[in-house]
Amino acid sequence: MIKLGVIVDSGSHVAAWRHPDVPADAAWSFDHVLNVTRTAEAGLFDMVFFADALAAEHVGDDRTAGFSEPAKHLEPLLLLAALAVSTRKIGLVSTATTTYYQPFHLARYFATLDHISGGRAGWNLVTSLNLGEAVNFGLHEHPSREERYLRAREFFGVVRDLWGSWDADAFVYDKQSGSFYDKQKFRRIDHQGAFFNVAGPLNVPRSPQGRPVVTQAGSSAAGMSLGAETADVIFTAQVELGAAVEFATDIRKMAAGFGRDPASVKIMPGIVPFVAASKEEARRKLDRLDDLVDPSFGTAILSELLGGTDLSGHDVDGPLPPLPASNASVGRQSLFVRQAQEQALTIRDLYKKACVANGHRLLFGTASEIADELICWHRAGAADGFVLIPAWLPGGLQDFVAEVVPILQERGYFRLAYEGNTLRANLGLEVPN
Repeated sequence: MIKLGVIVDSGSHVAAWRHPDVPADAAWSFDHVLNVTRTAEAGLFDMVFFADALAAEHVGDDRTAGFSEPAKHLEPLLLLAALAVSTRKIGLVSTATTTYYQPFHLARYFATLDHISGGRAGWNLVTSLNLGEAVNFGLHEHPSREERYLRAREFFGVVRDLWGSWDADAFVYDKQSGSFYDKQKFRRIDHQGAFFNVAGPLNVPRSPQGRPVVTQAGSSAAGMSLGAETADVIFTAQVELGAAVEFATDIRKMAAGFGRDPASVKIMPGIVPFVAASKEEARRKLDRLDDLVDPSFGTAILSELLGGTDLSGHDVDGPLPPLPASNASVGRQSLFVRQAQEQALTIRDLYKKACVANGHRLLFGTASEIADELICWHRAGAADGFVLIPAWLPGGLQDFVAEVVPILQERGYFRLAYEGNTLRANLGLEVPN
């Protein structure tokens, strides 16, 4: 069965907030977030997903300031706690960076969310890319990529051990004997490492689903290795079937190398669907959004995704210039450079892709054509499922739920009802020991 998630904000397009059907204040509106989440749950999606950064975006650069939302939503863990009591089945996943959080805080936050939601919490493990995060935490720049990934691995190990520091049946609540918990069924983790010293145990009981689901989105060599070692779900940007199959094959081999069952890692590429009566009409939906983007703003957005290279002095209808190595998202930079070379794309072509999808795959067509594409990738082994990144919300999701989901169900590729009450159960993941 195909798994489905959706990123919740105003929409992936940088001009989404200007769309007539999107609330202008969607980034700050809980009603908007709840509406989108309930639409996804009605469509039987596995999860809603909140990308996040610990900094305001596009406010320190005259090329970008004022054009777009400084944040795509309110603080996500608080939002997810509110969504947990307003929904019943759908998974609730948020980004939290290993670069600037502390393991004990993060382990406690997500374990608490898992209890509030009855076992539907997920943590998207990332290392920070946005320079604004560094300066908000007293640094002039991020640590090196190598250091960030070393810290991330150790961070994950501490969090995993904290989540496992109480046995599932440790709390006996025996009022007669006065025994609240069995002292044989907890353990201090006594972690001492290069980045963290943490004694434990966690001051929250074992998670209802064993431990929260872990997702990861790195596509560089270091990111793939980290995901294969740690993640239950891999988010990835893939635009070509052959490359997607190769990526999925590599992840599964890496997972096996870490002693994991390759089938336990669910690979979910991002897609930006435009559903309409024809491909031409679907493309016009994107064209209307693209027309709302100032070229200087679009170029600045592309520059950020390429690691900060200033493209403002180059002809937007000319080719992409040679780029220096990035200390940010190496995988995303490589993706854009490869597309530019293989498809002879101009800077304008590339910034249009950046403004809507950050390098993710655009799908245009009828509901049946889009369903065909998803089934093709699933059958080829390129994807266990997909993360929708609608260009605008709620409309982009509503179209998919109303038109594409029924076709996937009719063809036997998508559930007719949730399989269980936890995110792990619905993703088909085992409960960890």
